[in-house]
Amino acid sequence: MIASLLIANRGEIACRIIRTARAMGIHTVAVYSDADANALHVRQADEAVHIGPSPARESYLVGEKIIAAAQATGAEAIHPGYGFLSENADFAQAVLDAGLIWVGPKPDSIRAMGLKDAAKARMIAAGVPVTPGYLGEDQSPARLQAEADTIGYPVLIKAVAGGGGKGMRRVDDPAQFAELLQSCQREAASSFGDDRVLLEKYILSPRHIEVQVFGDSHGNVVHLFERDCSLQRRHQKVIEEAPAPGMDPATREALCAAAVRAAQAVDYVGAGTIEFIADASEGLRADRIWFMEMNTRLQVEHPVTEQITRQDLVEWQLRVASGAPLPKRQEELSIDGWAMEARLYAENPATGFLPSTGRLEHLRLPKKARIETGVEQGGSVSPFYDPMIAKIIVHEADRIEAIEALWDATTEVEVWPVRTNAGFLARICGDEDFQTGDIDTGLIERRGEMLTRPPEPQHDHLRDVASALAARPASGVWDAAVGFRANAPARSEVHIIDDAGTVHAVADGFPNDGEPQEEVVSFFLGDGRGFRLHQPRGSGAGTASDGALLAPMPGRITAVEAELGASVTKGQRLITLEAMKMEHSLVAPFDGTIAELNAEAGGQVSEGTLLVKVERAE
Repeated sequence: MIASLLIANRGEIACRIIRTARAMGIHTVAVYSDADANALHVRQADEAVHIGPSPARESYLVGEKIIAAAQATGAEAIHPGYGFLSENADFAQAVLDAGLIWVGPKPDSIRAMGLKDAAKARMIAAGVPVTPGYLGEDQSPARLQAEADTIGYPVLIKAVAGGGGKGMRRVDDPAQFAELLQSCQREAASSFGDDRVLLEKYILSPRHIEVQVFGDSHGNVVHLFERDCSLQRRHQKVIEEAPAPGMDPATREALCAAAVRAAQAVDYVGAGTIEFIADASEGLRADRIWFMEMNTRLQVEHPVTEQITRQDLVEWQLRVASGAPLPKRQEELSIDGWAMEARLYAENPATGFLPSTGRLEHLRLPKKARIETGVEQGGSVSPFYDPMIAKIIVHEADRIEAIEALWDATTEVEVWPVRTNAGFLARICGDEDFQTGDIDTGLIERRGEMLTRPPEPQHDHLRDVASALAARPASGVWDAAVGFRANAPARSEVHIIDDAGTVHAVADGFPNDGEPQEEVVSFFLGDGRGFRLHQPRGSGAGTASDGALLAPMPGRITAVEAELGASVTKGQRLITLEAMKMEHSLVAPFDGTIAELNAEAGGQVSEGTLLVKVERAE
């Protein structure tokens, strides 16, 4: 068995690998960039090595530095996690050439599945069904247009070396083909250094279904059933589940057998995922499910498979890499219950899912769910890497119970001041089509603002919450049911401000200890949004009913669209504040006139500063 392991990754997957390795008695080594010097995975590992500046291209993507760190610490093996160098065949070979153990598939297997056209050709030879399309060497525009016309529209143009949703164009009309082909080729050349494309029939009711496979160095290959990853936004997975809804035993058997053949075709060792696309217009049928690609690594969503099979896939990886046979035979594996995973991101769905970086002053994650995270309260979401805060995983007896558990978990999330997609995830759980299993990859896009924009908060409800908080002693608010925290003694007049900077209501009657304080308390109403009860510095600032707009956090004024004495209408944007890499708009709370203006474009402001005061129109 491997005795010491270097994890060539960061964040939650590094913490996940460390947890299993420690349980197996394996010494762990973390690597970290400047931005991750105080990261959770660094503190959890037995030792850690600095590998460079914050940008990944200067640290986590520099294979020579990672191998040198392994050699310097005496690590026997390297686990790449997912992302970064996990599917880089040259890095895998370099690890082996350095005399280290590579916890992953053979470099040749990675190369075999790395190019989509070659992989599909290999799958056809192995008897694995592939989507109707064109994989030919002739890349002339005329030939590609002719092949698209033969396949029939809509057709999908895909970069041969593509991934992550890049290098893909849907064509609905033959007249659009030439223009979209050129666009796809430019993006492919820029992103992957390869402008070659393939064509596929575009599936109008697509389901994204993948099968977890595992091979060992003794020739054994098994599957651990399927996952459904159809809930996507711009080709990025949002919620995953296992097993797939609507999958009957016969279809499952055919699908999983095809996945095993795919893995055997490339002599696969380790954890891998065979991804399929299903035409779900008439339900799931074996003759309407086709191979898309193979991910030659552990997947982000692997915990749902672990939950329904009761297996630790990281432990399987480490045992197989050590030369041991697979821990289970196929007949020893079965499905137990239903699991779902939601990806909690630091992003704002209402502003096009812009990332929201910064310090996690308050972080509370659900207690009745499996949580995989690489951050903690007081830590930060860095602008240099993927903004995922945590994976929230639930496991119940059936799908309905799993949805209910996931909804409960997402509504318990509390994050301040970083914005998250928690409310978006909860609204997906409440979607009728999702609940009935009538899903495809376009569901989120079709729902639009129904999922991305939270309902307007009820001012009366906010006032009731504020009054309840005011009635409690400051020392006891940590235990309040609504989930908030005390940061300073309360004041007699307190503004209620949401995490976008809008003043919603005013709470009166708070005890006043005579000390000028700003923030009083933060609280959450279960829809992913945070609110603050706030007293601006000095007691003379206006209240919400007086039209006061306060800076929700420290930041820079990027635009001032208000003029002193000018008339404004309710909802009119007055100030734009840039904070934590995001823009926040402060709007007029009602029709009126600008009575005070304390903002200049380019100026820096502190949290709670009175920026604009609107006098209500008579």
